[in-house]
Amino acid sequence: MNMSGEKRLAITFLVTILILAGEVVGGYLSNSLALLSDAGHMVTDALAIAMGFVAARICKKPSDKNATFGYQRVGLLAALINGLSLLVIAVFIFYESYERLMSPPRIDIPVMLGIAVLGLVGNLVMAFILGHSHEDLNLKSVWLHVLGDTLSSVGVIISGVIIYFTGWTYADPIASVLIGGIIIWDGIRLVRDTISIFLNLTPKGFSVEALVKNITTMADVLDVHDVHLWPVAHNHVAFSAHVLVDDKTLKEVEATKKNIEEMLRENGVDHSTLQIECSCVDCDNSLYCQIKHDENGEIQDH
Repeated sequence: MNMSGEKRLAITFLVTILILAGEVVGGYLSNSLALLSDAGHMVTDALAIAMGFVAARICKKPSDKNATFGYQRVGLLAALINGLSLLVIAVFIFYESYERLMSPPRIDIPVMLGIAVLGLVGNLVMAFILGHSHEDLNLKSVWLHVLGDTLSSVGVIISGVIIYFTGWTYADPIASVLIGGIIIWDGIRLVRDTISIFLNLTPKGFSVEALVKNITTMADVLDVHDVHLWPVAHNHVAFSAHVLVDDKTLKEVEATKKNIEEMLRENGVDHSTLQIECSCVDCDNSLYCQIKHDENGEIQDH
């Protein structure tokens, strides 16, 4: 589908609002907690989609003197708030499910099933609009939210069918517990991922040791130290290091530096800062002294 990511998110947001409104009204009229629980999940989906849309716009804003790395972490802050709201909603769903397990209410099954089926159709439409194969992690995360809500709609329909044919009203709060489980799982993953970025932990799928090994195997490179690898945002990784090289001309050192930067880009690093340190035999005639690491990793100056 030839459509920009922002346009996909905007259309998906409108469809989500329509489904949310229908599920809130239908859940209230039918007295179905499962349907209201699914509506709660739709609230988080709407927040996730809105966050994705804002993040997509913010990513286009160039860096300036106030944000030299850009404004991508504004979207991460929204993601953290969204993840925490998922956990709060799940707690309320679990509490209300307990109350209904103790005293199951009467449920209007035809209304419940009708709204749930419409919700399922809407979710499938959104999944189609977003597509399933994304290089953009922002779009991919929204698609995963929609997929989770699609499964929730299926759960509501199954519980409605069980109640319709068996009269076993416990199926409604049990379905709510399962939906709450999906919500809390999404919330924990979202909070974990955003906190990991805010703490500058090593991004998933990256190995500091492997990158350092690739650098040290290059010609003229003697040592790599003071290495840092961190995520600026969920799709932007930065790297910095001090690289000790043989005593070479500035032109030769620049060639080595470009080779290292190219290797880092090929391995998913978006921004790299390298401080080149030159070694020499005669320390009196050079700005740098040769630095070597002993077997314990301690620095020795010669």
